Amino acid sequence: MPELPEVEVVRRGLARWAAGRTVADVQVLHPRAVRRQPGGADEFTALLRGRTLGEPQRRGKYLWVPLGDGLSMVGHLGMSGQLLVQEPEMADSVHLRARLRFADGGTELRFVDQRTFGGLAVEEAEADDPEATPVSLAHIARDPLDARFDDAAFARALRAKRTTVKRALLDQTLVSGVGNIYADEALWRSRLHYDRPTATLTRPAALELLGHARDVMTAALAVGGTSFDSMYVNVNGESGYFSRDLDAYGREGQPCRRCGTAMRRDAWMNRSSYSCPGCQRPPRA
Repeated sequence: MPELPEVEVVRRGLARWAAGRTVADVQVLHPRAVRRQPGGADEFTALLRGRTLGEPQRRGKYLWVPLGDGLSMVGHLGMSGQLLVQEPEMADSVHLRARLRFADGGTELRFVDQRTFGGLAVEEAEADDPEATPVSLAHIARDPLDARFDDAAFARALRAKRTTVKRALLDQTLVSGVGNIYADEALWRSRLHYDRPTATLTRPAALELLGHARDVMTAALAVGGTSFDSMYVNVNGESGYFSRDLDAYGREGQPCRRCGTAMRRDAWMNRSSYSCPGCQRPPRA
């Protein structure tokens, strides 16, 4: 799934190309695209038509666009969802699921989703405030790039959890935005094995891990995020280039850039976890 840098790239694109524009018409081409909308496509269309899109907001991997009157359009990108700003004359993708046309007659906002795991919905927010979090996202923690993120509180909560460190990093109620790729990268930079119990981390180690997560996501954001295929793209369809700079993720069998040991891939929670057997020693049984 796209992680914080990839979603932030999309948010910035929407801020540039869609914010301030009034929705003239909405077309839903696949019911799964609006399955989170209680009233389905008709309700989604009625709530959006005539609304002016506000400044897009993000919490971790989750994105929403304020609409006024305490409403927001929430976008779940899922594994393959894309929000693309395209000229009306451009041919539709075979995976086009929804389309927003604007009153100015210019570019359209298209939701493309090959696997249909993502979706759009108009929801109420916690308060009538452009930055208010939609109700469905209220449980999501702040992310490391949020100016209001509390480093000390994170370190305390991390060490208090009775789990392993990578599981904790992927817990979106503890810290949002970190997924499989950037968890592996942060753990490699911290020389921590993914199965290290959180209770064994010192406060400085917890803060160092957080710092590495923040640094690696900032670096990824600077080059448009990590794109392994055509799915994780910005609103113009362009890919990010951080995959070239990954130190751990996807490097099975390649030499560790720190010690030269062959990198390892382990099956982990129906995913893969990449680490260096030399630098990231597993915890003792």
